[in-house]
Amino acid sequence: METRTINPWSWQEGFGFSHATEVTNPSRILTLSGQCATGPDGAPQHKGDMRAQLKLTMENIAKVLEDAGYRLTDVAGIRVFTTDMDATLANWGEIVGPFNALGHRPASTLIGVTRLFSPDLLVEIEATAYAGGES
Repeated sequence: METRTINPWSWQEGFGFSHATEVTNPSRILTLSGQCATGPDGAPQHKGDMRAQLKLTMENIAKVLEDAGYRLTDVAGIRVFTTDMDATLANWGEIVGPFNALGHRPASTLIGVTRLFSPDLLVEIEATAYAGGES
């Protein structure tokens, strides 16, 4: 499997994502449902704290990936749904930081929504990951 990042512009550098990620010949594809700041029992955590919710959401994504035999570097794209665009952008490093620390910049989309499945949740992130035979 090979991946290629496509960035016709450079403004995305400050946000730590790529405009597109091409994946050639993956042997496995994983689609993650939207992950939130929920505990193992599904109960929302960190009411009103966007930074803490983003951190736990990313930890939950990493856990799903790990249990499926994937890594954060296998994520080609994320879709971030938020009820508070300003707070999400102010804490954007919590989302892209774990990827960027590995030298990885998946494609991303940020979408404002009026509400998630619980009124205590501020953010939900979906992801798509691809892996070759080596994972």
